[in-house]
Amino acid sequence: MTFEEFDAGVKAAAAKAPNLGKSLKLDLGEGIIHIDMTGDEAVITNEDAEADTVVTTTVDTLDALRKGELNPMMAMMGGKIKIKGDMGLAMKLQGLLS
Repeated sequence: MTFEEFDAGVKAAAAKAPNLGKSLKLDLGEGIIHIDMTGDEAVITNEDAEADTVVTTTVDTLDALRKGELNPMMAMMGGKIKIKGDMGLAMKLQGLLS
């Protein structure tokens, strides 16, 4: 899966995201996906803006998590995912991406 394909999928899924009062940034090396869930509707951009939670990983790792091929805890322990900020928000990421 390419960054562009993943970006389009996140934009479609995040449009249905609830107002969580927080923002999330996915730093995927190839690009940034910033999801602002503070308003009535989620706003998704590719800007490198400040966020409550920053998840640093790769498109392949997130795709494997989305498909259930990779355990989130093992990915973190193995260094495939790094999270800064609100861990609770990061844990909701899988539901957002499914």
